[in-house]
Amino acid sequence: MPLNDQQRQLYETTLSTSRQQIAEFDQRIEEELAKVKDRLAELQNHKKAARQMYDAACQMLGVPNELEEEEDDDE
Repeated sequence: MPLNDQQRQLYETTLSTSRQQIAEFDQRIEEELAKVKDRLAELQNHKKAARQMYDAACQMLGVPNELEEEEDDDE
């Protein structure tokens, strides 16, 4: 059954609107991913700094570095 002009216009409008919404969602997803990546990098830098302090404290106290031992076990 062929579409009449009104039906065709409705589907073309729906197609266009849906395509625009998908593009907007893609953009928002990319923006959120960028925020997450930035936050992860920030947390990794904080972890690295804390780890350096922990390593130094172990060395100054002359105690074994449990974190190093755990890393060796994981490998």
